[in-house]
Amino acid sequence: MGSGIAQVSAQSGFDTILYELNTAVLEKARLAIEKNLGSLVEKGKLEATEREAITRRIQFTNDIRECRTDIVIEAIIEKMEAKTDLFNQLAAINPTDCIFASNTSSLSISSLAKKAANPGRVVGMHFFNPAPLMKLVEVVNTSYTAEIVTRDVCDLAKRMGKMPVVCKDSPGFIVNRVARPYYIESLRLVEEGLADFSQIDLLMESTGFKMGPFKLMDLIGNDVNYAVSCSVYEQLQQPERLRPSSIQKDKVEKGELGRKTKKGYYDYQDK
Repeated sequence: MGSGIAQVSAQSGFDTILYELNTAVLEKARLAIEKNLGSLVEKGKLEATEREAITRRIQFTNDIRECRTDIVIEAIIEKMEAKTDLFNQLAAINPTDCIFASNTSSLSISSLAKKAANPGRVVGMHFFNPAPLMKLVEVVNTSYTAEIVTRDVCDLAKRMGKMPVVCKDSPGFIVNRVARPYYIESLRLVEEGLADFSQIDLLMESTGFKMGPFKLMDLIGNDVNYAVSCSVYEQLQQPERLRPSSIQKDKVEKGELGRKTKKGYYDYQDK
């Protein structure tokens, strides 16, 4: 997701720093952006000169001291402590008016803000996968968030060609809260032996959904989707209707995370 957001930022004309501590992961992100831009050139949607300009606007680094900026958009592991530590490290080297936006899918922005050096500058900026294609961005407010921060983040999203929707901080925000039954009830049907995942996908797509739940979970990443399900379930006091599925837990434990591992509910070895 981080590489996708960086691509969107650079394509929108912004000088962008992509920070990743792991050199191998950083190189993987660079190659992913290069591949995406190359595909746009091949399809005639981007000029070669534009691709070169976009690439020049992205600085890849594993040195946090180089991350001096006007706005931080974090898209790291879904662990509160890791996100808090990153924000506080960046706050120490950036001006007090720097905005700290989290791309978390379900963690509490309020809890993140409480532990931040400047809570009023913390906001949620939740992109959807794949970030270069999906238009929606949830802008998540807390009781701490300054109005100007919300306004600036919405303006930024619009300049990126996105559609910002402001929402209050709550478990799963809007989209992931509404989407839980789409995934969980589909998994329940499989658990109960009433249908298999390919049948469910076919049925849902035939009713107008662009992607069935299992194809969508494979695209998002079964680890990410399962983590969101667990987070929403716990934050809402464990309602039975939202209990995470053992099927998805098993997929995560086996490392069958979807497209990114070439295997999930479907096999992607030849794709």
